Amino acid sequence: MHFDPQERIGLFIDGAHLYAVSRNLGFDVDYKNLLGFFRRQARLVRAAYYTALLENDEYSPLRPLVDWLGYNGYYVVTKPAREFTDAAGRRRVRGNIEIEMAVDVLTLAPRLDHAVLITGDGDLRRLVEAVQQLGVRVSVMSTIRTQPGMVSDELRRQADQFIDLGELAADITRRQVEPRPRPVPARAPERARATPAEPFRDPVDLPE
Repeated sequence: MHFDPQERIGLFIDGAHLYAVSRNLGFDVDYKNLLGFFRRQARLVRAAYYTALLENDEYSPLRPLVDWLGYNGYYVVTKPAREFTDAAGRRRVRGNIEIEMAVDVLTLAPRLDHAVLITGDGDLRRLVEAVQQLGVRVSVMSTIRTQPGMVSDELRRQADQFIDLGELAADITRRQVEPRPRPVPARAPERARATPAEPFRDPVDLPE
């Protein structure tokens, strides 16, 4: 893994891909640590995060993350996701952000020395080639530690540098603190009162 401290870097993140990679490798990404890592490597010009959102969802677990990223150093690009039902009757969501990412990378390329793409989509191979022809070095970040790997062979070969996200886990993972041990009461009550944090102390059948 090579970065020149003087080069101008642009970081472009396919949010769904980064989530899938971290889940398969068994760690949670700390986006503050991720941003700090690249700021330590070189002159970070922009960190962009791309994701699709269901507009008709009253609450999406992605929305708090998207809001946080927008206030903490990331340029966030969202687009509406399409919901459909597959042949087996299962609910599916589709939302490709490759066009948005490609436009931004090409637009910013004249101001960059190095573009870092966190993605595994082989459809972006031509984008990488076009950016390289503009004199910009391109690194692709994904993983080949899973079976099968999560990055296209064509994309990986085209990149100037491939970085396995598993190598960065120690730098971009959430720091977890061991909880302090709590004293055990001498005698517990026969039936503990429920609390908002733990509303059901006894097994309860919830409606599906």
